[in-house]
Amino acid sequence: MTRFPFPLRAIVLAAATLGLAGHALADDFLDAAKARVITATAPADKWDGPTTGPKAAAGKTIVYVAGDLKNGGHLGTSQGVEEAGKVIGWTVRVIDGQGSVSGRTAALNQALALKPAGIVVGGFDTSEQKVAFEAAAKAGIPLVGWHSGEQPGPNPGAGLFANVTTLPADVSETAASWVVADSNGKAGVVIFTDSQYAIALFKARAMEAVIKKCGGCTVLSFEDSPISESSTRMPQLTTSLLQRFGDKWTHSLAINDLYFDFMGPTLQAGGKKGDGAPKAVSAGDGSEAAYQRIRTKRYQAGTVPEPLNMQGWQLVDELNRAMAKAPWSGYSPKVHLVTPENVGKDGGPKNIFDPDNGYRAQYKAIWGK
Repeated sequence: MTRFPFPLRAIVLAAATLGLAGHALADDFLDAAKARVITATAPADKWDGPTTGPKAAAGKTIVYVAGDLKNGGHLGTSQGVEEAGKVIGWTVRVIDGQGSVSGRTAALNQALALKPAGIVVGGFDTSEQKVAFEAAAKAGIPLVGWHSGEQPGPNPGAGLFANVTTLPADVSETAASWVVADSNGKAGVVIFTDSQYAIALFKARAMEAVIKKCGGCTVLSFEDSPISESSTRMPQLTTSLLQRFGDKWTHSLAINDLYFDFMGPTLQAGGKKGDGAPKAVSAGDGSEAAYQRIRTKRYQAGTVPEPLNMQGWQLVDELNRAMAKAPWSGYSPKVHLVTPENVGKDGGPKNIFDPDNGYRAQYKAIWGK
């Protein structure tokens, strides 16, 4: 047995103790990530939203201003708003902001010119359109947002009655936890975001924080790329990342499925298998294309989808509350994770996340319909 002088022996013993403690912490972190994944992949079959609220206002016209209808989240919520609008008895107009600041400005100005009873802002920040929001406030037109900020609920400073979203931190941490669990704590990760949007940057930094807490994981690159330019940017960016990182790149995290729409052909050309590394997981929004990729195991392994159609119903409900001078509902849907193992559940056969929790009946009862 090797004997060390007392001070050196104490240092060695202390180092060994710290090493064991470090392993224990790493194991605890990995176990917590796996537990989060198990919870998030459970069926979403119980209603946990509002059960009371004002009855339907009669004969209203509202406008849904989408940031970009090419984005599956914006499109999905607009369809939910239209569906709920028919039930509550309102006329719904949808205007496309076409993925640019100027397009969104024009769309909002067009919406204001219609003098609607309310406006839904779909998928862009309040700060970007401050002038239009102030004009809506002066005209007494309530605004409700979808993904129009980092947190759900009212934003009086921005003139927003309520922002409808799942908790961005929960969405991001769930997506990143799947990567930690899938890699057994040894992932090499590239993160994709678009800093034009506060919520996108918030989600990306939250994912990055989880990966950095994983002692055996590495953030290889933090890529800030405009989501509206994904079709032109992602093929070349994917090629560049493959050249830079090779097999070290085991997982991708993105703030939206749209980034992954244009990676598959490049990965295939680079010899990567559809169900192999780099495995891609999105922290929103659960597009139909993403569901199809997950179902067929073709260059996407998971998504943390928003319940887009259900949120469309919530947006209508929040506007109805605003018109009645009632408080917002206080509802933020729980996070759900879709993987190849559960892709066929909770609306999966339709390639969307549509919880089987009876939300339509619940809102109809609230509105008296």
